[in-house]
Amino acid sequence: MSVEITTGPPEVRVPVSTEATDTVGTAEAVLSKRTGAPVRLADAEDLGGSDRSVVMRVRIAESPFELPRTVVVKHYGECPAEARSDPFAHEAASCQLTTALPPEARVGPELIAHDAAERLLVLEDLGRGSTLADVLFADDSRVAETALLAWARALGRLHSTTAGCEEDFDALMRRLGAKSWTDPVADDIVRSVSELPELLTQVLGVDTPPVMVERLTTATELLRSSRYRAFSPSDICPDNSLVTGSSGVRFLDFEWGCVRDVAMDAAYLQYPFPSSWCSYALPDNLAESMLSTWRSEIAEVWPELDDDEVLLPRLFNAQLLWVWVSTWWFLPRTGETDRPIDLHMPSPRRSTALVDRWRHLRADAVASGLDDVAELADQVVDALVDRFGAGALHLLPYPAFRSA
Repeated sequence: MSVEITTGPPEVRVPVSTEATDTVGTAEAVLSKRTGAPVRLADAEDLGGSDRSVVMRVRIAESPFELPRTVVVKHYGECPAEARSDPFAHEAASCQLTTALPPEARVGPELIAHDAAERLLVLEDLGRGSTLADVLFADDSRVAETALLAWARALGRLHSTTAGCEEDFDALMRRLGAKSWTDPVADDIVRSVSELPELLTQVLGVDTPPVMVERLTTATELLRSSRYRAFSPSDICPDNSLVTGSSGVRFLDFEWGCVRDVAMDAAYLQYPFPSSWCSYALPDNLAESMLSTWRSEIAEVWPELDDDEVLLPRLFNAQLLWVWVSTWWFLPRTGETDRPIDLHMPSPRRSTALVDRWRHLRADAVASGLDDVAELADQVVDALVDRFGAGALHLLPYPAFRSA
């Protein structure tokens, strides 16, 4: 989900529910406990949240200590016993980790207070600027290009400043009582490696050769420990990235924050936002510029990743895993039809997004001399077009780039 603490014009006020009113009282108690004196909040604005949490902007109406004029409060419900991981723990640990960074290196909201028993976070209010999604769905290609390069720079800065932080993150998660804190997408990737071949056969009539399964199994080594691991917000899609005028891009929503191989995030620069339900195309030359920008930020920590022979094979494996798992996510199961899959904004059909990803994978495989991957990609593209029609071949660019 997106925290969405920045969308909507300043005059918009969302009615505050009874649940949100309870959240204000809990936040007052948490802040009062932290400061050692009464804190009163006012002018609560319900920012939507999700079925997992209530998210609000509130004004600090009374406090004996200097606090920001407004803060964002995020209040989680109980985590279901059957859940694989706890989003509150992920977000609390992530915010503690990133708040400990020097202010000039911080690329997320500062954590002002939190309470594990109440499952509540009080966060810096980053304001009402545009998200990256707002920029991409506007009509200015130059502004969009600048924002995407800033996004790539912020991602590289986050990786370089949190390199080697895994022990710290693990300790924070243990302190919060979390039982599991691996990359939430890792389980899906592992499942997709074993389950997608059968699904491809059932839905598209495409058989996966054993050599491809072996290649995928090798690629999953990215999910295990390596020297190229750093903190990742995990869900770094456009609506979770705030474009600011003074400090570049800031990331929002760390519900699935984790430590993972940086190649898994860098793949977002080549295959735009592969975990997003709402996927559009970017200009090819811009993807290369974004990757170069990211590399310039991480080169001091991992200079060898500035060498194509070191980075590109790792990046290809990450791209392969994202295409594979997103195909597993998107392909219709029995009784489903191909339909828009994002409720918040107009979205291409998922078949169109998949065709685009497999076509890009084929091009990269050909460039790398991986004939087995290219051959399977050809088959999948042809089968998708046969099933969903020739319209699946045409993924529109983001609106900002349609008149460029």
